Amino acid sequence: MPELPEVEALREFLDEHLTGRVVERVLPLNVSVLKTYDPAVTALEGQPAGATARHGKFLALRIGELYLVTHLARAGWLRWHHTFPATPPRPGGKGPLALRVLLDGGGGFDLTEAGTQKRLAVYVVHDPAQVPGIARLGPDPLAEDFDEARFAALLAGERRQLKGFLRDQSVLAGIGNAYSDEILHHARMSPFKLAASLEATEVSHLFEAVRATLHEALARTHGVAAGSLKAEKKSGLRVHGRTGEPCPVCGDTIRSVSFADSSLQYCPTCQTGGKPLADRRLSRLLK
Repeated sequence: MPELPEVEALREFLDEHLTGRVVERVLPLNVSVLKTYDPAVTALEGQPAGATARHGKFLALRIGELYLVTHLARAGWLRWHHTFPATPPRPGGKGPLALRVLLDGGGGFDLTEAGTQKRLAVYVVHDPAQVPGIARLGPDPLAEDFDEARFAALLAGERRQLKGFLRDQSVLAGIGNAYSDEILHHARMSPFKLAASLEATEVSHLFEAVRATLHEALARTHGVAAGSLKAEKKSGLRVHGRTGEPCPVCGDTIRSVSFADSSLQYCPTCQTGGKPLADRRLSRLLK
């Protein structure tokens, strides 16, 4: 899933390549991605594109007086094209293509989604705050006014484990499964540690890990073309998606805990005092 660093890199890419271009046509090829119908997507046609903004994992493209907002979900992506074939794609196909935006002078971009679970979402609104997911977002962890005191206030009284706390978009906007693993590895904390149990020094350390991990990822993705961002993300991850590989810090074997629709990765030596965490799904299979 694209998370804050990749979505921010897409925002920068669109600011450079889209701003000032005029939308010629919008082709919704899978109507299920459209979550709003008034204004219609055709209201974007003939309008100039302005700046692109990021809200957590959402992209908000200013087009005329409206916004085209998208959430790429787990398997969605934005693919930029300098040219398109003369024959337009057929709507309702079974492929990954969900929506195409054609620009004056040729080219444009596609919104695509791989797999069978279709969760990519597109909205056309007068204000990004009209999108329910944006309205529910917590603070951006890289915002200038987000400091350690605000972070500590979010943790106070929080009964969940750190992994769930970091992934909750209503608490912190933009952190998902991959970067929550990376943050906790950087902080040398167990994903199952209770958020409210952190001492003041641990709060400071976790806050620093959030900022450092995201800033490092942003630095890696800065200036990277949209088509290369996925590969760049994967290459920069230390533990997420690396089950069975040696930890780059201590050399211990990276382990995994599986859930119904996701998994987490961690290093026992760095994060859990050398003790492997119980994989509840695997335990049920062995009974």
